[in-house]
Amino acid sequence: MSTTGGRIRFGICTDQNLPFPTLVERWREFEHLGFDSARDCDHFNQPSRPTGPYYEAWTLLAALAARTERIRIGVLVSCNTFRHPGLLAHEAMTVDQLSDGRLELGLGAGWFVPEHEQFGIPWPPVGELIGRVHEAVQIVGTLLRHGVCTGPGKHSQLKHAHIRPRPVQKPRPPLTLDAHKSRMLRICAEYADAWNSFGTVAQMRERNQILDEHCAAIGRDPGTIWRSFYGWASKMAEQGLPDPWASVAAFEDVVDQYRAAGVNEFIIDQPRPEQRSVLERVATDVIPRLRQGEA
Repeated sequence: MSTTGGRIRFGICTDQNLPFPTLVERWREFEHLGFDSARDCDHFNQPSRPTGPYYEAWTLLAALAARTERIRIGVLVSCNTFRHPGLLAHEAMTVDQLSDGRLELGLGAGWFVPEHEQFGIPWPPVGELIGRVHEAVQIVGTLLRHGVCTGPGKHSQLKHAHIRPRPVQKPRPPLTLDAHKSRMLRICAEYADAWNSFGTVAQMRERNQILDEHCAAIGRDPGTIWRSFYGWASKMAEQGLPDPWASVAAFEDVVDQYRAAGVNEFIIDQPRPEQRSVLERVATDVIPRLRQGEA
């Protein structure tokens, strides 16, 4: 595994509640402006506006993969309770092929109970929830690395399951795991290329330290895991943060606070239309300067 080496990355997360041509236009703009990645979300309905339109995450991602060229793409993050891990591995392989090796594969245990109730998807106890995602990470990784998987798992049983072709990226697309507490952070330490979370600066610092401790316990270089912060627009104020798209200074303030807590990747909800000028200034002035300071 390569180390993050003092580098810093910036991405944009979009809700898929806009018409497809608008989403294509936005993602192409993010690509043109030089952002490292663009992500969509994994919900059946938008939690903050459940009666509005909302595209399915992986189907939409495949379409956007075909309409972009350079920017890395992914789902932030796939909800493990929504799909059998064999299906997720097949979707990941397909999108990595369609994008010519630009997929960032994201996975999390799941969190939004109402949509499980609405669609009749069982919501397991927390212990089982984490056990299921732990097993899924292993199955998905095996299928993507080796193309075949057999195993009598506790939650998923596979017998000579295979996917063809293999993904473009070898040994597999980079894996981002969403984690907030120690048990999931332990899974990150063993399997993840990037760890993603949201929360206050103090919470991110504490989780970052726990992840370092888990890495030390298994003998992994902690510098091989990206430390990724999701700037969830509706949560920023309650986390004591300014809206990062309110001004260039606000964006730099958020980045400076979280970099001091060990974060080196920022995936932030897209700005509102009236904030587009700040997005452009951040992309053309701030981000290049921050990247130049990496060395």
